[in-house]
Amino acid sequence: MSKDIVQIFDTTLRDGEQVPGCKLDTTQKLVIAERLETMGVDIIEAGFPISSPGDFKSVNEIAKLVKNATVCGLTRAVKKDIEVAAEALKPAVRPRIHTGIGTSESHIKHKFNSNKDAIIERAVAAVSHAKNFVDDVEFYAEDAGRTDNAFLAQVCEAVIKAGATVLNIPDTTGYCLPSEYGEKIKYLKENVKGIEKAILSCHCHNDLGLATANSIAGAINGARQIECTINGIGERAGNTSLEEVVMVMRQHPTLNIDTNIDSRLLYSTSQMVSQKMGMIVQPNKAIVGSNAFAHSSGIHQDGVIKNRETYEIINPEDVGVNESSIVLTARSGRAALAYRAKKVGYELTKLQLDEVYQEFLKYADSKKEVIDTDIHEIITSSKVNIESIA
Repeated sequence: MSKDIVQIFDTTLRDGEQVPGCKLDTTQKLVIAERLETMGVDIIEAGFPISSPGDFKSVNEIAKLVKNATVCGLTRAVKKDIEVAAEALKPAVRPRIHTGIGTSESHIKHKFNSNKDAIIERAVAAVSHAKNFVDDVEFYAEDAGRTDNAFLAQVCEAVIKAGATVLNIPDTTGYCLPSEYGEKIKYLKENVKGIEKAILSCHCHNDLGLATANSIAGAINGARQIECTINGIGERAGNTSLEEVVMVMRQHPTLNIDTNIDSRLLYSTSQMVSQKMGMIVQPNKAIVGSNAFAHSSGIHQDGVIKNRETYEIINPEDVGVNESSIVLTARSGRAALAYRAKKVGYELTKLQLDEVYQEFLKYADSKKEVIDTDIHEIITSSKVNIESIA
């Protein structure tokens, strides 16, 4: 069965850059945008043009640079925002304006001091105005995760009639459970008149650690765009992680969904974004963390040395990591020590290994990690006849 392609909408340069301390200059944004296009990202959200002259310039320069991916600019449902975004996107081969408004009771009441009819009117006006400048208009229903499904369907139907080509259904506060978010997408697929004219998109935040799960639930239920960032960076607890959703789909072929992403560039792209934004990737981060393919438990190490698939469901090379790491600690066993000793030139017999292992444990109990230079010292300090070690 052929797989449906889920488009990857990367918002590293917009939502990701909203993280305090992660400001990028135009040159840095261009380097990242070029890598995103090379990696196969379908849509690059380049920024929020009206927010500052610098952001306008960055969106405009990215629009000039990118040739294959769609270049997107964010706006509020405000006429001036839309006009400024359109101006910034003029050089783009495939421009998209991303406009929208809050739709939850909380946003309507507390943010806009408005009512449902007025919100629909503003949504339609924004999409209609954007259509004067570009064919591709994405509408976001901010806080859709906490919006009543029936009203959300009304909004979606109205903006499709106005010309929206993509409907972004954000779980803005990261509140939804995967079952709830999946049901929301399913409800819209089944109850919005004209839904076949638009792509449903998932934009999920990670406040409860469910962004990836929610996005995948959305895709399973018919969404065909996922909005994400490299390393999952973004407001508060972050966004859906690009590398995670790509590899979830790749590792579960029975879902019959996939992306256009070259997964072999995931690790290096993660490192690039981390370095340019000064945002360290936590070691245990899925897919791209430094420990994602590292093993320190003796039981795990023994299994991986015998057959990688015993404890790894992803081949490290598939995401651009050269090989798995066998990290020597006090929890490591003889198999791991023999493996690492061989890497640095020592072929130990079983009897030699038994003796060296006792010396190794003394080192390991006093250090967090035993490195290659320590192995030489351990073997020298042990009672093993070094001459007999090839």
